[in-house]
Amino acid sequence: MTTRAPFLSQTYAGYEHRDVPPEDTSLTHIGPGTPCGEYMRRFWHPVTFSDDLKDLPVSLKILGEELVAFRDKSGNVGLLELHCPHRGTSLEFGILCDHGIRCCYHGWQMDVDGRILDTPGEPGDSTLKDRLYHGAYPVQEYNGIVFAYLGPPDLMPPFPIFDSYERPGFRMIPGRKYFYPCNWLQILENAMDPSHTAFLHTIVAGSQFTDEFGVLPELDYAETPVGMVYTAARRVGDNVWVRMVETVLPNLQQVAPIWETGQYPHGFGGPMMSRWIVPIDDTNTMFIEFRHIAEAEDAMPKTPPWWGDRNVMLPAQLPEDHETYQDRQRRPGDYDAQVTQRPIAVHGLEHLGATDRGIIMFRRRLRKGIEATAQGHDPEGISREERPITTYCNDSVVPVPQASDPAEETRLLQEMARKLVSEYLARGL
Repeated sequence: MTTRAPFLSQTYAGYEHRDVPPEDTSLTHIGPGTPCGEYMRRFWHPVTFSDDLKDLPVSLKILGEELVAFRDKSGNVGLLELHCPHRGTSLEFGILCDHGIRCCYHGWQMDVDGRILDTPGEPGDSTLKDRLYHGAYPVQEYNGIVFAYLGPPDLMPPFPIFDSYERPGFRMIPGRKYFYPCNWLQILENAMDPSHTAFLHTIVAGSQFTDEFGVLPELDYAETPVGMVYTAARRVGDNVWVRMVETVLPNLQQVAPIWETGQYPHGFGGPMMSRWIVPIDDTNTMFIEFRHIAEAEDAMPKTPPWWGDRNVMLPAQLPEDHETYQDRQRRPGDYDAQVTQRPIAVHGLEHLGATDRGIIMFRRRLRKGIEATAQGHDPEGISREERPITTYCNDSVVPVPQASDPAEETRLLQEMARKLVSEYLARGL
């Protein structure tokens, strides 16, 4: 149960807010043995790019665990506990072998599956290496990203292939990897907060996307078999533009194109980006993404050339996107809005309103998954079928004449959004 701060009902009442309630650890803490941490470990997570693994090991932390990733000389990828099982030396200084990695300190050699292949210095008749294993996790390379499963081995689901990976007329490339010094949840919730695109990204900071994002949309939310979507319906001239951004449980955002203008009618558009919000620990988070690039000449909306350059990223995502701190204050972006909620946002200080319905729904869905995991069940979002998993991120622009009065226009936008959501949810049945 979230502990709440007092509801202030008079001026100059800061004295009543001196005591900050604790964070909601059931949703925010992801270390081993925590309720949310065990839930997260039931899914596959991206941990690094394939091309990060060259001639040296890479130390990393995922879900609060210190790990080392490497590619041995046979081309096999390993993800092991960072510290050697002999005396604890970090394997980031290890030597890559034909099979696995050898510790720099005393030469113990571990294979990618955790088998200990060699223990130099032990007596010839020692059986230690045949009895002892080092901690290792299964990995899967897909399209330039290394994914890992950190959960119970007997419950490991198949590696998920989403239908957005295999869209005709599109190619998919690895995008960017970057980091925020705050908890994963306050970042991921951003995907279910569409009102901020009209305010933060347009009115406050200037048009960071297209000008049409400045039109405050009619908002709605819907659960899907794999997570949830928001719908934002806007009037753009003679068209109704319905934008659907998606959260795929537990931590995948699929984001519709930010270069959409709503000026040109088209059907189901799909995502520009599949981006994971991966907890490093409770107060640090990694972003890692696939980018979707339209190759067909008649694709709508067209993908701008800069989106195919991995060195270029979305605007206003990092402090270095600004020349000075004062410029950040004048043109803040997602980094500033999310990181400054504290290292871990305190839900007991929030006052959620009508535009936060998506946040409330997402937290409820997350709690449901955590509870299912604790009871020994597969949480929602786990698929054990060997087929592409249907997803729902989408942009659609439909020619619809404007209604005669504002109230009727609001109803029209809402009905168009519900109709499109119903049609697209039927795709997964």
